[in-house]
Amino acid sequence: MTTMAPVLDAREFRNACGGFSTGVTVISTRCGEGDHAMTANAFMSISLDPPLIAISLADTARMLPRLRAAGAFAVSVLREDMEDIAWHFAGKPRFEGPAPFIELGGLPVIGDAASVFVADVHSEVAAGDHVIVIGHVHAMQCDPYARPLVFHGGRFASLPAMA
Repeated sequence: MTTMAPVLDAREFRNACGGFSTGVTVISTRCGEGDHAMTANAFMSISLDPPLIAISLADTARMLPRLRAAGAFAVSVLREDMEDIAWHFAGKPRFEGPAPFIELGGLPVIGDAASVFVADVHSEVAAGDHVIVIGHVHAMQCDPYARPLVFHGGRFASLPAMA
């Protein structure tokens, strides 16, 4: 006998997932069309040996074919004072002028980010309406004192100061 799983309301599912606080990142790459970036919060470490990270992109995201063409991507973990940068790469610009990129490992990254990882595409996993891209990290920078920008319940936030 097979039991059918209940059908979940997509909005309720998204709201429930929004109860999980995440960091805020900018995913970037460089391909023949130039530099490209997008704000994302679906990022995680996978393995220490070898050093692997993962990002999750909608299978309709314009970034996905660009990342595939480049064969590499960077993840910039934003500091708590970088909300305008997060909005900018989410398609809602809040500042004028050039993107605040520097170069690390041959890719554009957000200057002064809390942490930055540069990775070559290791593999992909199709997962529903998203693609999980696993990257092998070959360059990184980290400021251990930086306080991250946090996303929770559909809003940006900061962590309280640690004693």
